[in-house]
Amino acid sequence: MGLDITVLALDWTELERTPRAERQDLLYEAACPEDLPWDAPSEAGWTIPASPRVPWSGRYEFRDTLGSYKPHFWAAERWDCVREFAGPAARRALDGFLGHLIWAGEGDEDDPDTGLFPSDPQPWRPKLLLALPPATVPALAAHWARAEPLLGGLRETYDARAARPGGWIAGFDEFVALLRQWADVVAETSRRGWGLLALPV
Repeated sequence: MGLDITVLALDWTELERTPRAERQDLLYEAACPEDLPWDAPSEAGWTIPASPRVPWSGRYEFRDTLGSYKPHFWAAERWDCVREFAGPAARRALDGFLGHLIWAGEGDEDDPDTGLFPSDPQPWRPKLLLALPPATVPALAAHWARAEPLLGGLRETYDARAARPGGWIAGFDEFVALLRQWADVVAETSRRGWGLLALPV
């Protein structure tokens, strides 16, 4: 067993309109709808709405990850191995993109909880992995637009310094494939004017 991740795009106005005490149940319904059979195969990409009970939400399933957070963790680790050898433009763009999604940056350990839930000195709920209000999402799309054309120039450095055959995100192609999926998440969320949450379920 390990940490999982479920990424949700949400109409933030509707989320904030929902009484704080009811938000967690709605988010878990969007992440794991009650009427979805437990053995239903997960389809990669978007399910919008994530649940008929939460029509203002979408759920994104990453390909080839089985819902695990491990590929995202290892992608961030691989970026740590590569970034100091990347050109300044690629480093700035990918730092800006990954730093708000999966990469902790240089000592950045901020709690992403943004007052969405009732305060609780001993919360039983798991900590959010990601909480990005709508105003922050277009900047991520802009970082990706700058980063994408520069990715090919990282292959040689990645192969020399970050490739780990047999592990998660073993090579450059897996690294880029996961980043492109995050770009899909950001693009659709930005297009709708929604915000992003990631739950450890």
